[in-house]
Amino acid sequence: MQTPTLQATHATVSNQSAARPPQPVQRLTTAGLMQDRREVEIEHAGRIYRLRITQLNKLILTA
Repeated sequence: MQTPTLQATHATVSNQSAARPPQPVQRLTTAGLMQDRREVEIEHAGRIYRLRITQLNKLILTA
């Protein structure tokens, strides 16, 4: 029978080996995303969102 200290150490090592390395954040350009449009619709979790470029060249995301 293992001591509690050994069991905790074993669990920690197992969790670390199963962890995936962090993935770099993907970067998209507005030119690629918008494709010469001022507004696009994005579907997420069954809802539609609108991403719009304003006259001041800012981005607004609305539900």
